[in-house]
This record gives sequence, structure tokens and C-alpha cells, in this order.
Amino acid sequence: MAKPKIRFKGFSEDWEQRKVTDLGEIYIGLVTTMTEHYTDQGHLLIRNSDIKDGYLEFGENPIYLDEEFSEQNKSRMHQLGDVITVHTGDIGTSAVIGENEVNSIGFATIVTRPNQEELDSDYFATYLNTDTHKRWAISMATGDGRSNYNLKDYTKLVVPIPQIKEQKKIAACIGNLNNLITLHQRKCDEIKTLKKYMLQKMFPEKGKRVPEIRFDGFTEDWEQRKLGDIIIEYKETVDSDCTLPILTSSKTEGVILQEEHFGRKQQHDITGYNILPRNYCTYRNRSDGVDFTFNINKCCDKGIISKFYPVFSGKNSDVFFLSLVLNNSEEVVREIAYTCTGTGQKVLSFLDLQKMKVRVPNFDEQKEIAAYFESLDHLITLHQHKCEELQKLKKFMLQNMFV
Repeated sequence: MAKPKIRFKGFSEDWEQRKVTDLGEIYIGLVTTMTEHYTDQGHLLIRNSDIKDGYLEFGENPIYLDEEFSEQNKSRMHQLGDVITVHTGDIGTSAVIGENEVNSIGFATIVTRPNQEELDSDYFATYLNTDTHKRWAISMATGDGRSNYNLKDYTKLVVPIPQIKEQKKIAACIGNLNNLITLHQRKCDEIKTLKKYMLQKMFPEKGKRVPEIRFDGFTEDWEQRKLGDIIIEYKETVDSDCTLPILTSSKTEGVILQEEHFGRKQQHDITGYNILPRNYCTYRNRSDGVDFTFNINKCCDKGIISKFYPVFSGKNSDVFFLSLVLNNSEEVVREIAYTCTGTGQKVLSFLDLQKMKVRVPNFDEQKEIAAYFESLDHLITLHQHKCEELQKLKKFMLQNMFV
């Protein structure tokens, strides 16, 4: 008998420890499938990859099984409220069969049909997705390389059980968190899709002087300018006793503290490192391919970065707009690939960068475009941070709401 650290008001009884075999019917999903029985409609096939932490996600191309094969395996068809668990691969991960998945069939899964008077399906799936259960499942699993949580081991599982009303409260709490996480992740993905679309439409295509989409009030042709005329190098280096934060410029994370990027402090001789002020642009001037990423320092007021990262700002131009052009204009990206030198590792020196030509609008339109994409980046970051906060809260609650 035991009690969790966090409980809802009105619940004080001890929890029970019950064997999973006493709480419902258990059966194994399909062991093998035959591709000749795949079809565009029929009975949905649920694979391990479709099962997430608490929900099912089938992507754009779900697989269905024809009537002949489904009839042969009708004893394995799911009912509403069945809890389906991965037993090969990401073992222990579980979800509940909803109305849209009734009469589906699972492959490489364990299915539990709880006695709803004793065990709530959503509560049970929530428990199965805890680190506590997954660690236990891994400890029981067998197999080289690909773990296998077999039915025999699963039947040894002991489940912490409060009264049914408390089970439903816990499941609803975690379910609400899952919904919020999904909402923010979906919003983040939508904004990323919008950003990608607008990046394609707000810069002129090759051979054209204006983009397809523009803000109101701007009608002039974009002019081709030499980069050396609209950017200026910022060259200030440090010696070995500099205490400014060390930065790195990542393709996926932007400018970030080096310690944060690598997860630990790096031991470097920082003599000759470049100072990178806030809102200045940098890029790594060598690459294993022909792709170079230009990032703005929005991380700190002033940091330092390797001497292989030239630093520059705009000269009568918006540097954030220029970074968008350098990273996203197909014409400019091709020009960079042509301009960089080297037979193995490619090098794009700042001198060669300055010689390149890019097509740009007037300064006011640059600022409008830059502000628009900065607002999109802000919204993406906002939703990403909210997702991370909710994930941490969910993890904390899962750690403290179960015995």
C-alpha cells in the first residue's frame, strides 16, 4: 500500500498494486503480415511507428488490410478503449483505441482490454507511458539490437491502482497537457510552413526583378548590388584572458552559447577569436559541402566566436534581411556554391563574399521584410518554448502522480 506525492483534493485512500492479468483481457497483435493483403480501404493496420505517447498518428499514408485477411484475424480486432502497447522497438509506448480505430488490427503489439470498472483505459495508457514502466519493460526485454517486450514478460507487470474516480482525474490532467502540447506543436509547424512558403515568394526568382509577394506601397524593382557595398566587416579580436561568453553558429539552432550547443564546456585557446556583438551576422567560412549558414547574434549583447567565423553588419542595409537573402534566395545560394573554393573542404572567404552580387529592394522594404520574418521567428520560438515547458510539467506530474 502506498500514496503518490501529488494528489487531487478529496482522495486519500492508499493505492493497490495489481497484476495486469487481473485487470482485463490481454492478447498479442499480428506477428506477421502479408503485403498482398494491403489495400486502400478496409481495416486499419496499426504499426509500432503509429503509436506515440498517449495517442495514435498515422501520417498521410495509413495501411489497411483487406476483408479476407481481416476475417482470418477477427479475434485480434480492437474494440473501443483497448490499450495498445509497443512490444518491439520503442517498447512500452502505449495509446488508447478511439472511435476511429475500432476494428483495426495491430502489428507487433500487446493489447489490453481493461475491465472498465476497475481500470480506466486512459489512466492505464498514461501509466504505461511513464518512465517507471518503460524502464521496467526495458529491463525485462530481450533481443540483440532491437528490444522485444514479450507477452510472457508483460503478464508479470504490476500496476499501481487508485480508485476509479482518481484514475480518471489523473488521466484527464495528463490528457489536457497532451492536448496543449499538441496544440502548440501544431501551431509551431503551421508557422514554419508559412515561413517556408513566404521565403519562396518574397524574393525574386532568377531573372526577375520583383518578388511574387510584396508589402503594400512598394513597387520599385529590386536592384543588383555588390555585397561589398552593403555590408561591412567588424574585426575585433580578443586575447586568451577574455571572459566574454563563447558562441557558436549552428545551422539548426542559430547563434547559441557553445556550452549549450555541446552540452559541456569546451577547452579552447581563444586567442584571436572574433567579437560578435548583438544583431551582427556571422557564418562559418568553411564547409564540408557548399552550404553556408548566416546567423544573427540574438543570444547575448557581446560574445566571442572562432576566427573561422567572419563578423559583419549592414551598410545602409538591414543585416537580418541580408541573412535571409544569403540563406534562402536560390539564386544567391547557387552563387555561393560557385564562389567558394577548395577541392575537399570548401572555403567562402569574406573577401570572396564581398565580391558577390545580390538583388535587394530599398532600405525601407528591407526593414519591412526583416520585421515580418522576425515576427514569425518570434512566434515559432514562443510555441517551441511553451511545448518545452509543458513537456517538463508533464514529466514532473508523471513522476509524482504515481506510486
